[in-house]
Amino acid sequence: MEKRDALQKLERELINDMSLPLREANLVFGEGNTNCKILFIGEAPGQKEDELRRPFVGRSGQLLNKMLEEIGLKREDVYITNIVKRRPPGNRDPLPHEIEAYKPYLTRQIEIIKPTIVVTLGRFSMNYFLPEAKISRDQGRLFRANGFFIYPIYHPAAAMRGNSMMAEFRESFEKLPKAIARCEGLLHKPATND
Repeated sequence: MEKRDALQKLERELINDMSLPLREANLVFGEGNTNCKILFIGEAPGQKEDELRRPFVGRSGQLLNKMLEEIGLKREDVYITNIVKRRPPGNRDPLPHEIEAYKPYLTRQIEIIKPTIVVTLGRFSMNYFLPEAKISRDQGRLFRANGFFIYPIYHPAAAMRGNSMMAEFRESFEKLPKAIARCEGLLHKPATND
């Protein structure tokens, strides 16, 4: 089955899963290049995302698009999604039970897309892969977890709140092409008997 077909099937399952929380909000499944090297994962849709049913289309999305352009990429080159696929009321943080409910869908989404690197945007998506990590300490570093290369960075909304965070966010983004090249090198490295 083609990746796009598999993702459409998964999206239909999500729509029909009546056990999921936040069903009063619109489903924001994800979008982008299904054959991407980079998969971006945020925490949950905001108001603009809920209205348009697309991930990262508000102010955070504008910053994400700008940063992609600065490293020579377009939004169409990557895939963007969230852990929680529906907006929590009042843009509050997703609750642990909401994250747990949507986790199996995100896991399957990642397995279908098979990106070279997963860039987590903020602590919630980072902790999905790295439960003991701290965003202020570990953002901008490359990890390997559950068979994936993980590159945590600040959420664009957090970066917009402070000058030092914005500087760190920008620096981490600028290092992303080198992180991808490193991942590709490790993936294609021949096995040794050492």
